[in-house]
Amino acid sequence: MSAQRQETVRRLSTPEVTARKGGEPVVCLTAYTAPVAEILDEVCDLLLVGDSVGMVLHGLPSTVGVTLEMMILHGQAVMRASKRALVVVDMPFGSYEGAKEVAYANAVRILKETGCQAVKLESGPTIPETIAYLVRRGVPVMGHVGLRPQAVNVDGAFKAKGRTEDERARVVAEAEATADAGAFSVVVEGVAEALAREVTEAIPVPTIGIGASAGCDGQILVTDDMLGLFDWTPKFVRRYADLRSEIGRAARAYAADVKARTFPAAAETYFANARWNRP
Repeated sequence: MSAQRQETVRRLSTPEVTARKGGEPVVCLTAYTAPVAEILDEVCDLLLVGDSVGMVLHGLPSTVGVTLEMMILHGQAVMRASKRALVVVDMPFGSYEGAKEVAYANAVRILKETGCQAVKLESGPTIPETIAYLVRRGVPVMGHVGLRPQAVNVDGAFKAKGRTEDERARVVAEAEATADAGAFSVVVEGVAEALAREVTEAIPVPTIGIGASAGCDGQILVTDDMLGLFDWTPKFVRRYADLRSEIGRAARAYAADVKARTFPAAAETYFANARWNRP
């Protein structure tokens, strides 16, 4: 055993995120796989294993088809590869909207089987009561107001929220109820800047914006959108890379080398009596 004990890397906690209200912005991105989580862990305060994984990695038309098993599988991968970021796992559609006891059982399963620090719920009218039930029983919860992807079949499409006075009041009320129920932070998605600022001022916990302006206490994007892996990205996404083009270029170069029989070359080939040096 080494005489010098290595310094232990400690994860950011939910109270530490809550304490960032009005202070240094909270940096968040989605992560679904171990390699990506390892890269993002160094720069992110919070990694969200979002149910967007259904659309981003599994090709589903919405998040409605995502299962609890899918979320647990991807949550396990992210937890294995990250060391310092707070990891939050989305509770998928159908896993928390009914009886509070069922929501608790599903949340506990996510926490136990992944090792994550918190779960996220989309905060509809009936959800604050469930959030309070979970928090009282030791389950940290992140809320989500504004555009709620799991409600796409009710809305008919992914629509920005707060366009009318009634809708604006409803978003603010849901955010306040979510915070009052004990959520340590609240994602605010797809709302105008004025409403995002109103929500941020109205609640005592950090707001994490996605399509909700710089007026929030932090920001989150779907990593694959930010990296330019899709032809189209929403208005609120800034592309920091164009990996779709780069991957296409690399694949075409590989295909050309295979067809020309220039790959594998001698450097990539094992020969008889040659020493095999394991990496």
